[in-house]
Amino acid sequence: MTLGFTALELARIQFAFTVSFHIIFPAISIGLASFLAVLEWRWLRTNDSIYHDLFKFWVKVFALSFGMGVVSGVVMSYQFGTNWSEFSRFAGGITGPLLSYEVLSAFFLEAGFLGIMLFGWGRVGKKAHFFATLMVAIGTCISMFWILSSNSWMQTPQGFTIENGIVVPQDWFAIVFNPSFIYRLFHMALAAFLVAALLVAATAAWHLLKGRRDALVKTSFSMALWLILILAPLQIFIGDAHGLNTLKHQPAKLAAMEGHWETNHDHGMPLYLFGIPDMQEERTKYAITIPHLGSLILTHSMNGTVKGLKDFSPEDRPNSTIVFWSFRIMVGLGMLMLFLAVTALWLRKKGSLYESKWFHRFAILMGPSGFIALLAGWFTTEVGRQPWIIYGVMRTKDALSPVSAEQVGLTLIIFVIVYFIVFGVGIYYMLKLMHKGPEFLHNAPEEIGGVGHFKTPMRPLSAIDEKIDDQDQGASS
Repeated sequence: MTLGFTALELARIQFAFTVSFHIIFPAISIGLASFLAVLEWRWLRTNDSIYHDLFKFWVKVFALSFGMGVVSGVVMSYQFGTNWSEFSRFAGGITGPLLSYEVLSAFFLEAGFLGIMLFGWGRVGKKAHFFATLMVAIGTCISMFWILSSNSWMQTPQGFTIENGIVVPQDWFAIVFNPSFIYRLFHMALAAFLVAALLVAATAAWHLLKGRRDALVKTSFSMALWLILILAPLQIFIGDAHGLNTLKHQPAKLAAMEGHWETNHDHGMPLYLFGIPDMQEERTKYAITIPHLGSLILTHSMNGTVKGLKDFSPEDRPNSTIVFWSFRIMVGLGMLMLFLAVTALWLRKKGSLYESKWFHRFAILMGPSGFIALLAGWFTTEVGRQPWIIYGVMRTKDALSPVSAEQVGLTLIIFVIVYFIVFGVGIYYMLKLMHKGPEFLHNAPEEIGGVGHFKTPMRPLSAIDEKIDDQDQGASS
């Protein structure tokens, strides 16, 4: 069952499919874990039950995303052996330890304190519970650190030699802190925080649009918009710095992102606002440009020279048609996030933030934008690295396992079916939780034990005990 593709193409499609599903859930977990830590800190500092109740609500969404992130991540790691065994054989001396460090330092930390965070209310002290929440939040960031270090090394490899046909590490500090790592770490961290902030803002906007005006909804809406106002400009700044780093270390990727074919030796490079890069004709069709602005952004000079794609052999060029548009989708959504935050600030000053229905609709529409921008950014990063799996060291075609197109095609179909069923149900349940919204819980009496009463959950996902369907509520009454 080849589906009309080669084994290499199917293996790439399969990994792209699984990683696109997977990355959504860690992004939610990273962002929400820090948000939960802030909520609990505010509750301890102010003794305001609003923060406690918001914590109780968002921790359910966090638990779901954390569980689905773990499951989808395990599947990805197995693909290194099944589909990309030559890559594992060649580079396992570096990628293996880096991924092991993630398990030993981050996953164990998260797993150890996650139980206290989810089930420790009333069973440990308030400060001990906050410490557990803080450790989970730190654990998600440590996990991101090691994953990004491994992936960044594949983008800008250093600190190794090749002996007997395999990579041998020589300088672990150079490997971990490779040239693109810091930029990509901060870029991904801010992206995850924006994903969570936009999700919180969209949920609150939905309930504002439906007529709720209580403190739970207003507080979550306000906090999320303040966070976006801070993060969106920072993300633009970090993105610019990352672009300059890419120009230095991965010039072919940068040229593909910009649809730039001819090196500009005696004039400024234009910024392409719109166009369709044609890999066969080696030009960007229907281009709409701003003269000199490309050079100004990339070199901070009106006439700065930027290498064009024609300076690279055809077999060494990324697919400009894809990364040109994935990059613009990411940047365009980033600008819309900034517009959302600035508009919120203007409405806040006018005193109409919670009454402007048009803005609430805009915030709801922007809810998925964090996920879309995140995926577009990763497509830019990974497709832009091609044809290399380790930039300048190992080509993607040389990393493939000795598998047939029929084998990979069959497993791809199975993955698609299983993922849409399993994660589709999880995402549906998550949306139902957000549709129900936060509730006032702090002063509500809680009965422990007995038939029909609350009992300590035995598994993470069973911590979500509320009914989320009106029908369920009617049936239980």
